[in-house]
Amino acid sequence: MSDITLSELGQLLLECVGAPEEGMAVEGEDALDTPFLEFGYDSLALLQVTSVINRTYGIVLDDDAVAEAETPRMLLQMIAAAPRAGAVR
Repeated sequence: MSDITLSELGQLLLECVGAPEEGMAVEGEDALDTPFLEFGYDSLALLQVTSVINRTYGIVLDDDAVAEAETPRMLLQMIAAAPRAGAVR
């Protein structure tokens, strides 16, 4: 099971790289399969967020794999399957 929910991922994106495109929200069942690019988030935005995830939750994600995550569902699945390191919190 993922340590991070869709809601938490949306909050991290907001805090790290700003609000999604106008009228968009990273929440609800529909958001799981909406491409990050439709929200206005590119691979660099995801790398910023995954860096925070690593430091905060101790979840180690491969940068190349993260760059291939096209939707929140894909990223959350990667997070759920990722190895854990010591969290810094």
